[in-house]
Amino acid sequence: MILSIESSCDDSSIAVTDIKTKKLLFHKKISQELEHSKYGGVVPELAARLHAVTLPKILEDAKAYFDDLKAIAVTNEPGLSVTLMEGVTMAKALGISLKLPLIAVNHLKGHIYSLFIEKEVLFPQTILLISGGHTAIIEADSFHDIKVIASSLDDSFGESFDKVAKMLSLEYPGGPIVEKLAREGDENRFAFTIPLSNSPKLAFSYSGIKNQVRLQIEKIDRNSKKDIADVCASFQKTATAHLLQKCKKYFRQKNIKDFALVGGASANLYVREKFQNLCREFDITMHTAKLRYCSDNAAMIGRYACEAYEKAVFTPLEELKANPRSTF
Repeated sequence: MILSIESSCDDSSIAVTDIKTKKLLFHKKISQELEHSKYGGVVPELAARLHAVTLPKILEDAKAYFDDLKAIAVTNEPGLSVTLMEGVTMAKALGISLKLPLIAVNHLKGHIYSLFIEKEVLFPQTILLISGGHTAIIEADSFHDIKVIASSLDDSFGESFDKVAKMLSLEYPGGPIVEKLAREGDENRFAFTIPLSNSPKLAFSYSGIKNQVRLQIEKIDRNSKKDIADVCASFQKTATAHLLQKCKKYFRQKNIKDFALVGGASANLYVREKFQNLCREFDITMHTAKLRYCSDNAAMIGRYACEAYEKAVFTPLEELKANPRSTF
């Protein structure tokens, strides 16, 4: 079995995965949303202190599996440096005390492997990663061959939802609240411009639409639930249309058979529905992770680590470091 640790942002999570069967034997996650909500976003130092408390508590529940462990896996990149360090430090301590090899896991690759929790891998596959930190089209041909084809020039898809929520004085985390309010609103009331719609560049940008929404919020009645819902719906429609437009451009250039949505924002049901329709149009099979595995979790880290273990991809103790700004 492999014990995996995730602490790249504000979720403390540990999992145990069977290497041969890929079965998830143990998985626990403790969210810090309540503690950060009063600040309207994640406070790195607070998140690190909370990880220092919650990770050992979860580890205590996983002790029954220690005798069967073959490796320790941990997210070491990208993420918040102080929170990554909490997981890396725990992984090193376990590696030394249990005399087990270490597997460093790129958080973004972990999201890709969220598709394969308790399943066999399916490659090649084109993936759209949408989260609070990243928006990217990724070509995943194999374990060793994963490359970014397009990314955001500024804000990410998930980040733009959180910032719109903050401008509307909604609670944290804002993304799910914007999605919920959007269901009650008129998505055609405000005509926001789709970013880069006339650009041949295969890239994403959300700073412009965020500014459009800010200007519109200044004109509405902030006490009107209808106005707020209409802003959320119109924003969500345009933000999603931007993703669809660029992916459609990519689909026309490539012969795609399998396409997947991953990342925290891939839990947005409106986005899933729109991409399901797009994939039908191009006769592409669409894949998604189970909703409970879309956000940061140790199960996806463990699933990646199973493949790394079978390929003998290990990380020497002295080389295991937190790399907050790494991509692939």
